[in-house]
Parts: sequence; structure tokens; C-alpha cells
Amino acid sequence: MAPIPHSDGIDIRPITESEFADWLRAVSTGFLRAAPLTDEEIEGRSERFVAGRYLGAFDRGRCVATFRSFDQQLTAVGGASVPADAISGVTVTATHRRRGLLSRMMTRDLAAAKERGDVVATLIAAEYPIYGRYGFGPATSMAEWTVDVPRAGLDARRAGPADGGRVDLVEGEDIRKLGPELHERLRRGLPGAIDRDDMWWRANTGALPWDTTWKPCFFAVYRTASGEVEGMAAYEVDDNWGDAKQPLNTATVRWLIGVTPAAERALWEYICSVDWVVKVKSGWRAPDDLLPHVLPDPRAAGITSLADWLWLRVLDVERALQARTYQGTGALVLEVAGVDGLTGGRYRLEASPEGASCVPTTESAELELGIGALGALWLGDESAVRLAALGPVREERAGAARKADALLRTSRRPWCPDMF
Repeated sequence: MAPIPHSDGIDIRPITESEFADWLRAVSTGFLRAAPLTDEEIEGRSERFVAGRYLGAFDRGRCVATFRSFDQQLTAVGGASVPADAISGVTVTATHRRRGLLSRMMTRDLAAAKERGDVVATLIAAEYPIYGRYGFGPATSMAEWTVDVPRAGLDARRAGPADGGRVDLVEGEDIRKLGPELHERLRRGLPGAIDRDDMWWRANTGALPWDTTWKPCFFAVYRTASGEVEGMAAYEVDDNWGDAKQPLNTATVRWLIGVTPAAERALWEYICSVDWVVKVKSGWRAPDDLLPHVLPDPRAAGITSLADWLWLRVLDVERALQARTYQGTGALVLEVAGVDGLTGGRYRLEASPEGASCVPTTESAELELGIGALGALWLGDESAVRLAALGPVREERAGAARKADALLRTSRRPWCPDMF
């Protein structure tokens, strides 16, 4: 890809590998991190460098804006995996704001993703107002809880999981061996979940020697009575003895996954029963997580954060709507408004729990919506009725939004366990 000439003299182009260090420094500047990067960190992070997927905006040789995308697999409703264009590392240096640099980088990347055949694009939005204008919609949410352990009412005499399973503390090396397969089991059944590469497992178990931000933590694994691994968690504990020499420690969960409710219950009960721990911070969880209600007193778990999480941009309407399954059976004609010429049109969706067909049509539209609203609805978390009340969705036939909800919404909420 050649540089994009512009009247302001700022070129947007893929960086070369020799420019990667300057690109990383621009990322640090954009995220307001003043600490210099070490040579070891730059070399370590270069492991993920893919030519053509790192964009930079250059003003007189200086990188002043950054953009990265990479291949991702995203789980649709029903368990199908779709190729996604995952976007990260988006920054514009404060001296170069309001010059359209992000728009130029985003336009370039989404066009390339569409040409590659990606079904959707994804990102985690640091700021809410930015990405809607590029056709993204908030598709999943996250919640965080803080558990008041003494109030929770757990039986302090309990020796282990009531189902006959067990929780064991293990080392990071064990997590790297057991984790990838377990996570794939989780991902196949969790709409909104994404794949994790080998670097994720190394980064989250302290196996990257150049990562100076890593802090040691505890790893716990849940095994069933027959010995099968069905859950694991990473958590850290602070050291707080208060003024009266009483243990007032807080356990903070970095991540916790379980492929069965029994695994989730066992891990939460274990972490909430660790001696000296009086508070447990859950970390980022699904908004309908089981955590509060595995406690005898659910009110002991207070929500401390509730926000949007994974944002999604549909790049191929037909493939996206055909990739997922549906709660009910029916047909719906959608008028989808695009924002950049990449997507949009009128489609007839015929859906059932077994699958769907979606084809262009000239029939009269029943529901009109923007591509961002479709992204918000695709994983089944958002309500078309709610969006119709707010404005992003418009009914052309009475009851169409309710019919859309009967097809699209899911019994459990989608969730993306990861930041990227």
C-alpha cells in the first residue's frame, strides 16, 4: 500500500519493521505514558509485527498517529467462528488532533479488511463517542463486582467444592499447558469471545522476560471429580493489616474462566474463602455473571462498574446474519444504512434456530437501521425495541422491532473476556 498524499503534508502508510520502535513510542505518547521503552521490550513486542497491518501517520518523518489491526476469530451466536479485523493501538498525538488522521487510517483499514473477506471488525473503545461515526456499535457489556466476604455468608468450614471436584493451586507453566484447550472450549460456546494466541498465555503467566509490568500472582485450577479441567483463574492479593493488626486483604481477580456453572461456582467460592481476604474484586465479567448468586447473600457483591465493552462493525451483512443462529423462526426485511460505501442495502433475513439465509431484496423494508445499530444487535445483547425508542432503529412496519428481538436476542448475554 502506497502512502496517502494529503494537502497537510502528513502521509499515512504502513510502517516498515525498522520503524516499529518509533511507532511504539508514538503509541506510548498517545496513551500518555512518558516512561521510555526498553530495547528488550521493543524487541519482544516486535514478535507480533505483521507487515501491512501497522499504520502510521508521519509529519516530517515523525510518527504522530498509530493504528494496528490483526486477524481474530470471533464467536457468533450458535458457536460459529467468523473472521474479524481486530483494531488496537489507535492513537493520535495531542499536537495533531482534529486533522482527520484517525478517519483516514480507519477508512484504509476497513477497506482492506473488506477485501480480505473479514465478516466484522472489532475493538475495545477507550472513549465512547469516537467509533460510532465509523459504523461501530457497542455489542457487549462488562460489569465489575466487589464482594464483601464476611457478609457473603459462605461456610468457613467447607473443605472444597460440594460437587466432589477440587481446586488446586498451580504454576504459570501449568496454565500455559492446560489453558489454551480450555479456553477454546469456552470460546466455542460463548458469543462475543475471541481467540487467544500463544503470546497471550505467556504474557498472562509471567513468561515474557521483557515485560517489566508483570506482577506475580496465584493460579487456581478446578478439576471435576473425574479429574477433568473445567475452569481456571488468576488472582493477586494485597497486604493490608489495618491499624489494629487485623487482616484486611483484597483479592483481585485478573481473569477467571469456567466451561460449566460448577467450575465457575467452585472458583468463586474458593477465592472468596481464602484466609485473610475480606474483599474480592471480580475483574471484568459478563453483566449477567453468576458471581452474585453463587453467594448465600448476593447483596454482598456490589457492582462497582458497568460499561460497554466489545464494539463491532459489520463488514458483510449477508455473511454476518447467516453465520449466527436465532432464537425463533421468521423473516424480516432490513434496510441497512452504511457510512462509507463498504456496506449497506436492503436484505431479507429468513431465520430459525438451525440457521438463516440473508439475501438482497427489493421488498419494502420493515426495519431501518444504521450499520452501527446492526453491530450492536448482531450478538444478541441489544434490543431493537430499545434502539427504536432511542432513534438508531426505525420501524417501517408496526411491530418489526419486536419481531427482530424475538429473532436476534439471546437467553444469556454475550461477553468478550479479553482486552486487546
